[in-house]
Amino acid sequence: MTYREAVAREKRAAFRDWTYWGRPVPGFGDPRARLLIVGLAPAAHGGNRTGRMFTGDRSGDWLYRALHTAGFANRAVAVSKGDGLVLRDCYITAAVRCAPPGNRPAREEFAHGQPYLERELTILGDRLRVVIVLGRVAMESFLRAWRVTGRAIPSPKPDFCHGGRWTLPPITLLASYHPSQRNTQTGLLKEGMFNAVFREATRLLRSNRPT
Repeated sequence: MTYREAVAREKRAAFRDWTYWGRPVPGFGDPRARLLIVGLAPAAHGGNRTGRMFTGDRSGDWLYRALHTAGFANRAVAVSKGDGLVLRDCYITAAVRCAPPGNRPAREEFAHGQPYLERELTILGDRLRVVIVLGRVAMESFLRAWRVTGRAIPSPKPDFCHGGRWTLPPITLLASYHPSQRNTQTGLLKEGMFNAVFREATRLLRSNRPT
């Protein structure tokens, strides 16, 4: 919390005219979504600035391009809460709700964020069909929340790998590397790899249309 508030006061030179959100960032999207995306935490000068998950940072650039290409978003760019972006059949959340120092949340921050993730899983309910986790840590947080809300975890427990796929009825869990600058600039995650995960989500949803 101290770091989040300090960032909002000190700002970054490029955004000195912005009024930073500077508070915990809620999930957002279609409340009747069948696709859930779980990230790690808001970026200091992204979600912490704009007040919306994955908005105003490089990771968001990758995510919203992929969502737009796959048909889950009406536009490929997210710059602010008032930019007209609408998600279709998709909801975005994160394991941690406040921007952490160095993008490395402490254990206490995960504990604070966990009840919100559990509540979102409850609200989305049985309509949920596909979950995409962005990174190993997001996957671990999702699985904890999934278990707490009364769902079964397969044995052995899913072990993160990019492109991984597991059945956790009534959902399919898909895994991707997080589109962080570290992963994209080093080539660990390429755009084709990232888009393939969303194509698979689309395929799964088309084969499991609601009645």
